[in-house]
Amino acid sequence: MTTAETAAVSLVHERVRHPLKARELRVTAVTDLTPRMRRVTFAGDLADFASPGPADHVKLFFPNLDTGEHHAPSQGPDGMVAAAGEVLRRDYTPMPRADGQLDIDFFRHPNDGPAARWAEQAEVGQRLVSAGPRGSRLLPRAAQWYIIGGDETALPAISRILTELGSRTRATVLLEVTDQDDETYPLPPGHDVRWLHRSTATSENVLEAAVRDIAVPEGPGLFWFGGESTSLRPVRRYLRRELELDPSWVLVDGYWKRGVAEHDHHAPVDPEDPE
Repeated sequence: MTTAETAAVSLVHERVRHPLKARELRVTAVTDLTPRMRRVTFAGDLADFASPGPADHVKLFFPNLDTGEHHAPSQGPDGMVAAAGEVLRRDYTPMPRADGQLDIDFFRHPNDGPAARWAEQAEVGQRLVSAGPRGSRLLPRAAQWYIIGGDETALPAISRILTELGSRTRATVLLEVTDQDDETYPLPPGHDVRWLHRSTATSENVLEAAVRDIAVPEGPGLFWFGGESTSLRPVRRYLRRELELDPSWVLVDGYWKRGVAEHDHHAPVDPEDPE
């Protein structure tokens, strides 16, 4: 197969749908993985929980810590019942455990939002409600290589991707973090992990600079990035416009957007090229 023929190969991204269900969760452990990342472990209504896609997300519904009110959906005989009142919700990557519990990692940033405030005071025994995932995107079976990365908010999904790849495919991982304190975040071994420190970076967009320094390997593969939407736009434009890679080779997910309280991560990273 010629280089041109390889570049024209599209990867199949299989999708799986799940029934939408509200689940009652109970905190069983709180662990600080790094000075900026806190893992909360949950047990509860998880017997039929399914999350085969490493970049899946669930919605967590948080109480208002000022008023004590907690408006969350419930599970009725005919499906999930929406909550009345002020609903405080955010999307997170679920990390299923072998013991049937569920880990959720919270990035501890200087934000007074409901999720950040709740995570700071989280204790064993507290309860939350989750919903989802509604659907999963599986890793493409035909991908021969992976170049993945993002900021701290993408670490849980990246960990899941590396776990699924195991030893069969070695990935190059570009992680934009504040400094070396973030490097204690646990990641599966056997991959080329490159930590990019914002605190000492000479480039305005350290992640874009790192992506530009990487040569695209032979054969079809996947570029996957998650993080702050605006900073990921030039990364996506480089891959899609300058390198003209097949769209199925590039997945860029804006997990959050600076200045936007409840950013919809389904929104296109690049409004000029939403496909």
